[in-house]
Amino acid sequence: MTEIFGKLFKKIIKKKNIKQGSIIKGKIIDIDHKNVIIDSGLKSESYIPIDQFKDSKGNINIKINDNVEVLVDYISGGGGETILSREKAQKYKSWLNIEKSYKKSTIIKGIINGKVKGGLTVDINGIKAFLPGSLIDIKPIKDLTNLEEKELEFKIIKLDKNNNNIVISRKAVILSENNFEREKLIKNIYEGLILEGTVKNITDYGAFIDLGGLDGLLHITDIAWKRVKHPNEILKIGEKINVKIIKFDKKNTRVSLGLKQLSEDPWKNINDKYPLKSKIKGIITNLTDYGCFIEIEEGIEGLAHISEIDWKNKNINPFKIFNIGSYIEAIILNIDQEKRRISLGIKQCKPNPWKKFIKNYNKGDTITGTIKSITDFGIFINLDKNINGLVHTSDISWNTLNNNKNIYQKGDKIKTCILQIDTEKERISLGIKQLSEDPINKYSEFQKKNLLLKVRIIKFKKNNIKILTDEGIEGYVKYNDKIKNKFKINDLITTKIINIDFKNRLLYLHIYNQDRYTQNKKKINNNNCFNTMLEAFKIAKIK
Repeated sequence: MTEIFGKLFKKIIKKKNIKQGSIIKGKIIDIDHKNVIIDSGLKSESYIPIDQFKDSKGNINIKINDNVEVLVDYISGGGGETILSREKAQKYKSWLNIEKSYKKSTIIKGIINGKVKGGLTVDINGIKAFLPGSLIDIKPIKDLTNLEEKELEFKIIKLDKNNNNIVISRKAVILSENNFEREKLIKNIYEGLILEGTVKNITDYGAFIDLGGLDGLLHITDIAWKRVKHPNEILKIGEKINVKIIKFDKKNTRVSLGLKQLSEDPWKNINDKYPLKSKIKGIITNLTDYGCFIEIEEGIEGLAHISEIDWKNKNINPFKIFNIGSYIEAIILNIDQEKRRISLGIKQCKPNPWKKFIKNYNKGDTITGTIKSITDFGIFINLDKNINGLVHTSDISWNTLNNNKNIYQKGDKIKTCILQIDTEKERISLGIKQLSEDPINKYSEFQKKNLLLKVRIIKFKKNNIKILTDEGIEGYVKYNDKIKNKFKINDLITTKIINIDFKNRLLYLHIYNQDRYTQNKKKINNNNCFNTMLEAFKIAKIK
């Protein structure tokens, strides 16, 4: 009986062309906790372990009467017993799909199911593949946990069936998609077009926006109408935003984007909105060494320079008197619409102490103040209502070689003369020496009366000697080699004044020679005596 059944079974197998390794269809006739019983039409039922029907997540999605593909793993010649494998059938079919996808370079799906050294493992319908870390994405991914158990699309870049070695790439799929979207976008893009994009990267000078396969640069100056310190104040990576194409270089495929261009320019008709000398109230947005920035409205800022903050203190420190975020009043001083600059004045909101000063004082008045500081070029003096004036070094003393600046100290009370008041530049020039008469004036009497003057030699020059009077007046004396050899520096010499240069405050003199003066006097006397005798002789002859 067994022999007859065996012969019949072989006949059926031969008729259906079934052999070991063939893929056939079977019907599920029963399911228990261990096995799935399959009727393959081969006059015998096969038991397949239920684990072979679990998917990658461990779920069993089959039921009785379902038809499933199985692989003929073993055929018995005698008893007609057939061993079938669901797992091998799936692997066989998966390999066929993998080979087909590799040859045609098509996309294949797989589930990331593990992490290994250098990358990830991917389950492609039961076949294990390797996804290198460098081929996961077009940009580095720090956290790979978000990808685990996700079904993604891949391209097979290497296949070795004998060694079960499959290398896949997700990066290739992304690049392929991007290239397709990029070409499509390039054909339809034009200046003025508004698109939705994703913030891809943020730098100090702007942000790169992914427009769908094509990146565009949103420069920091085109993010908002107001001043932006850094793009991350407004943008975040991964954020979706609408942008406007403001420039498109088709040849180099460069796209310049604008975000602020989606709203109206607040600088339009700025002069009508804010007339000169009008008062505004704004918020302090930034402080610098040279002033403070004040936001008048969204997108419009003005600068109050340190010179326009306080009437009296020209070198005021904005950080010490202002806080970012505080509200403040200011006056519109100037608007440059082309350069988008507004000059503001804070001190102009307060009474001008300089106007009051010029009402009370005039040029030539004597005024008393306190020495505020002493510098190389002069002395600063605190005057009425904390207004400062400067005594230049040249106006401290009539003595040009010694101005006696060292006799003054910070905090000293001092009397000065007002030389000049410049309200426009807010400067007052003061003088100390002008409180007394210029000593050079007295030397005009010396010149008129032909008086002798003793002076000190301070320097020998090429054609003259530089001298100095007791009052510090400088002058020049002509000399020859005889005189040069006769005198030395610091010697006192007797001179007479030839000329006075009041403008440059210089004396021009010559050396008084006593011997020559005596000889000339005797000669004059002898001449006078001879002339007297001659006259007497003439008178006697007449008589």
